Amino acid sequence: MASSSKLLKLALPLVRTHGFSREALARSVLELPPGEAHPEPLSETAVSSLFGEGENARRTLVNAWLTEGLQHMQSAEEKAPGTRPTLREVLRTRLEYNEPVLAHLPEAFALLATPTNTFHVVDPRPALRHAGRIADEACYATGDQSLQLSWYSKRISIASVYTAAELHQLTSPNTAYTFLDTLLDKSATVSNSLDEVSLFSSYIFKSWRGIIKSSGILM
Repeated sequence: MASSSKLLKLALPLVRTHGFSREALARSVLELPPGEAHPEPLSETAVSSLFGEGENARRTLVNAWLTEGLQHMQSAEEKAPGTRPTLREVLRTRLEYNEPVLAHLPEAFALLATPTNTFHVVDPRPALRHAGRIADEACYATGDQSLQLSWYSKRISIASVYTAAELHQLTSPNTAYTFLDTLLDKSATVSNSLDEVSLFSSYIFKSWRGIIKSSGILM
């Protein structure tokens, strides 16, 4: 049996056709190279054993996809070898990563933000972590050298801009990049103050709550 990490990587391309589902995980063994591939998908018992019980298996798949998204941001540098990509290019690259699975993202975000089976309580921590990791990766990719308060405010600004653009992408994908450009142009006026932290947290929470409501999961 292949390792769970190898199967998880093979399951990621299947999200396009099967969503963030246990079925995508089960069918990962069909994608193994000749000689290793299984004749049929994994059983439900095997999926639970390898990736987690019930919805936790799906959360494992979503988190793996998000991690791959961070790695995909590095490809912005490959478009212009030898030079640092701009923040605009890096965030555009991350939005591009969403495109093949846009239809599945509202449910995926809802799955992360509603850890209970009741779907009545929204946990803001996954949203903040998602936005924060993208901001950190964007700053790393662009070689940002901000210090102290500027370090925090820069990341808060980037995280807020990206979250707004991602939410817009879910509802209007054709104008997502223009919207991102507009937000980046305006973000230059963000104050270098930690007072932005509470505003940022509230904004991210409301944005993800909007994403989840749009999926029909949270009323």
